Amino acid sequence: MTTGATKNLDRHMVRAVLWTGGAKWASQILSWGATIVVARLLSPGDFGLVGMAALYLNLAALISQIGVANAVITLRGLTRRQIAELNTVAVLVGAGLVALSGIVAIPLSRFFATPSLRGVIILVSTTCFINGFQVVPGALLQKELRFELLAWLETLRAFGQIVATIVFALLGFGYWCLVFGYIMGATTATVLTLCFRRHPFAGPHFGQLRSELQFSGQVMLSGIAWYVYTNADFAVAGRVLGQVQLGDYTFAWTISSAPVEKISTLVTRVTPAFFSAAQDDKRELRRYLLRLTEALSYLTVPASIGIALIADQLIPVVLGPKWLGVIAPLQLLALYVAVRSITTLLPIVLTAIRDTTFVMWTTLASAVIMPTAFFIGSHWGTRGIAAAWFVMYPVITAPLYYKICQRLGMTMREYCRTILPSLVASAFMIVAVLLTRWAVPITLLPSLRLSLMIGTGSLAYAGALYAFYGARLRTLFRALRSRRDSGTTAAPVALETYY
Repeated sequence: MTTGATKNLDRHMVRAVLWTGGAKWASQILSWGATIVVARLLSPGDFGLVGMAALYLNLAALISQIGVANAVITLRGLTRRQIAELNTVAVLVGAGLVALSGIVAIPLSRFFATPSLRGVIILVSTTCFINGFQVVPGALLQKELRFELLAWLETLRAFGQIVATIVFALLGFGYWCLVFGYIMGATTATVLTLCFRRHPFAGPHFGQLRSELQFSGQVMLSGIAWYVYTNADFAVAGRVLGQVQLGDYTFAWTISSAPVEKISTLVTRVTPAFFSAAQDDKRELRRYLLRLTEALSYLTVPASIGIALIADQLIPVVLGPKWLGVIAPLQLLALYVAVRSITTLLPIVLTAIRDTTFVMWTTLASAVIMPTAFFIGSHWGTRGIAAAWFVMYPVITAPLYYKICQRLGMTMREYCRTILPSLVASAFMIVAVLLTRWAVPITLLPSLRLSLMIGTGSLAYAGALYAFYGARLRTLFRALRSRRDSGTTAAPVALETYY
């Protein structure tokens, strides 16, 4: 890539991350408020029931979107006709998943010994068909780097889902409020996406789409395997431990992941399009990976470790005593999330350079290893299942690091230097929080005690980061600011660029 093309791509990436970040954090703030309101109206059993349904329904949603969307974003030589055929394929996949859901709803409700689960699965599965209409238009918006528009669409989707959930909860619909909220969110996202970006349909010629469908199939199979091992903990908890403990574990997962998920997702949402644009320049891919990993670590590592430190104070204050079972798994899951948050870019880079076969086999192996670890851990309750994540996740990600270093000409020492500042500053944060916990009287108002811990830890982290790595931070921020400011008048990349 030329220097000018690189700077232009950098400008678009910075602006995309900023816009997406604003949308994610706006929706997250609304989501936190809604979660607290709904948690006080519902019971752990209600969340456990919807969590059981989500095990299958989230997989169905992943299948309906991931394969075709990644093909449209990554494959640079697609014609308008081929995209129209893939548009039809996406809708057909969504319709097929609705039919499949009606079949699997019965055995799933029997597996979990929960008859009411059948109706939840059947109703929510209609979103697969709804989402099918916006898979290709949404992928085209990403390929065109129109992330400002996508950010607004994401915010409006979240707002529609949150409003519907709260309204139905206040009306006394119980767990159905979560179902109706999800359907409203999917409908809002599809309608708004089609308002801004449409693409025609065409009858698919599967023989001529062989390479595109093979790529989509490998990505889809990787996604399915990833989903199996990342959700096997919920299946094991629901089957072995029961609905109530599944509710505790589900809430622990939600709290541990929510702050970090919105940070990492805003990066992983925009990077496939940019990695695809730079797929033939390994030096640029390495630069993007290291810079983005460093930026992610500054935010996600201290947030996750901080949640683990204050979990026993946070849960009673925010959710009340009926959720005390959340504390133990939350502490372990938060530590695992700190590790996971900086690894999310690895498979995206490998997919961008079309090393999908390796990603597929790695995730298939993980789909065998992790469920086994969860079942063994379930003998120690939700704490044991959470511990399986913390112990085994570094094992299943090691092959990805090996492959990335091999393909991009990078060393692990070079990679570790990017996350060292966040680890050093987090160590100071841990000491500050523990000292505050020891010094502040236990008789102090719990909410005030919690606030002091959060404030002291945040100041310690920021102070240590600035004291030891101030020059490094200033260099990074100057680079980001220059890219952002110089791109304020940049127009979106024309779609014709890729045809």
